[in-house]
Amino acid sequence: MLNKNQKIRYMMNRWLLVTTCLFSICSLQAKTIKIKTGIEILKEQHFKCLEGKHVGLITNPTGVDNQLRSDIDILFNAPNIKLVALFGPEHGVRGDAHAGDAVKNDTDEITKLPIYSLFGKTRKPSKEMLKGIDLLIYDIQDIGCRSFTYISTLGNIMEAAAENNIELIVLDRPNPLGGEKVEGNIVEDDCKSFVSQFKIPYLYGLTCGELAQYLNGEQMLSGQCKLKIIKMKGWKRRMTYDQTGLQWIPASPHIPQPISAMFYPISGIAGELDNISIGVGYTIPFQLFATPWVDALKLTDRLNRLQLPGVLFRPIYFTPFYAVGKGDKMQGAQVYITDYKKATLCDIQFYVLQEMHSLYPDHDIMKEASQSRMSMIDKVCGSKQIRKLFCEHYQWKDAKEYWDKDISTFRKTSRKYYLYK
Repeated sequence: MLNKNQKIRYMMNRWLLVTTCLFSICSLQAKTIKIKTGIEILKEQHFKCLEGKHVGLITNPTGVDNQLRSDIDILFNAPNIKLVALFGPEHGVRGDAHAGDAVKNDTDEITKLPIYSLFGKTRKPSKEMLKGIDLLIYDIQDIGCRSFTYISTLGNIMEAAAENNIELIVLDRPNPLGGEKVEGNIVEDDCKSFVSQFKIPYLYGLTCGELAQYLNGEQMLSGQCKLKIIKMKGWKRRMTYDQTGLQWIPASPHIPQPISAMFYPISGIAGELDNISIGVGYTIPFQLFATPWVDALKLTDRLNRLQLPGVLFRPIYFTPFYAVGKGDKMQGAQVYITDYKKATLCDIQFYVLQEMHSLYPDHDIMKEASQSRMSMIDKVCGSKQIRKLFCEHYQWKDAKEYWDKDISTFRKTSRKYYLYK
């Protein structure tokens, strides 16, 4: 016979099992795909714009059709065109390179095509790499954030295409953050780098096709290329990735799910520090802030008292498998998005650093980080002023006006290049 407490636990376990099974069944239901990406439209058009061309393809594992077939295989087997070369951005054509690791020139095992690295000693295709190519195609799923390097590769490709008089076709894809989030200042000249290559905000609210038109139209490159965008069908600016019905291919090893793209701007700048964990090396990258010396309950309480729009925080305790804090017991605050439209994503990390400093003034998290990380913070922010203003009193209000100063102007300018409503 079971006693009362055992009966309660038994019934709770049965309830948990049933709800877990129901959730699993619902999760396995077929997703209704609401949009067609650029590669789908190109297929519908029977590749007519590529007929008789020798094609170079810039892609990675995210370049797939709605049935998850790789662009490489689709174009390699398409009639009346000749796919002759592949170009690999950060992480490589097949996605087998770790973040920041140089990508090597190679030969694709499946198609036997040459793979040229665009994330190593060479960042822009050389004349030799482009020899015999009539047309370039770009198809990579971005995450809508300036510091994610695929857009820098896109700009370099555009410049190479202009220099060599080669047409570039961009197969458009959704901005997973939607087309309405714009946050951050324009990049300043002394902070331009591969993680801040163009004078655009940190979150720019454009698809890769729209951004390519913006870079071309605003003359932000060394030359204007002959550019063609294969538009999507069905995508609306208000749509985040989960509303498209598309399956998600990891955009990088630490962006395994579309929700990871939403959290990347929440913690990615703070994550450039080498003394705070943002969940990289644990199971929820970019979704938390933790150190060995923080009291999770105190920090979470302080953050929730701020009543930041669209987010809540809860205490978290964990031990990272790798990266910052590997093998150490860490604690801090996990972030939850409760209302995405209301949340100002980039601000959150600065409020976290603000409250950490208020609770633990002896731990100056900026000064305790290595000097090289300070330089990286400036590059990712696109300005030295953000760090300088914030570190005066560790109050985000001191830097926020500067961070927000270019948003309205950019919105007005970029609207000229919208392809979708």
